[in-house]
Amino acid sequence: MLRSPALSLSPQSLQRQRSLQEQAYQALRNAILSGELAPGERLVETKLANKLQVSRTPIREAIRLLQHENLATSDLDGVLRVATISIVDAMQLYDCRIALEELSVRGACHHATEMQLQELESMVEQAEKLVNSKPTQLTSFRLLDIDYRFHRLLAQSSGNPWLVSLLDRVFDQMQLLRIQTTKHNPDVLEIRTEHRQIYQPIQQRDEKAAVEAMVAHLKASKARVVQEVEQLQKSVDS
Repeated sequence: MLRSPALSLSPQSLQRQRSLQEQAYQALRNAILSGELAPGERLVETKLANKLQVSRTPIREAIRLLQHENLATSDLDGVLRVATISIVDAMQLYDCRIALEELSVRGACHHATEMQLQELESMVEQAEKLVNSKPTQLTSFRLLDIDYRFHRLLAQSSGNPWLVSLLDRVFDQMQLLRIQTTKHNPDVLEIRTEHRQIYQPIQQRDEKAAVEAMVAHLKASKARVVQEVEQLQKSVDS
């Protein structure tokens, strides 16, 4: 799930009735997925422990869990960092999304309820209004949030809980990728017309057209994002 950009690491974010390891893990995970801890940023145990006012042990265990989820990595020198998505990672993640979300729209065409269709239409309209407003960092975040909720609701509408679970793992990695790319180029996220083109055939229960719209949307998004990652990599290398 996307988190508010106002979220910050602080001792107030910890609730003492839960284990410190669990809370530290959730606080760090939220900070990574909100962009507060940026891709490539060092994860210094002492610094994070001081921010959350806990010992280094729950921080260390939390980072291990994040490494297992591929949200944190250790470089060749053993330095812990927030994961950065490579060009190959980006391409493979989109390939997975295309396969999984084709199942989403097929299922949604058959199983989406009227209430779910209304929610999808509302998200499309919200995105269209935001795109026409003044571009800001908050606008970009809201568009990312709408994009996530739109695609997740499609998966839920398919009636296949396993599909939702699989996509959740992909969405976490995609969020890292989005943070990397939209920070430098907010226009890389194009959902103004593409989401409506997906919604309309689902609303009409037209499975073939819905699949074609979803695949076209994700392939176009893949091309934009991969190009942006390539540009970022060139700027780092130079």
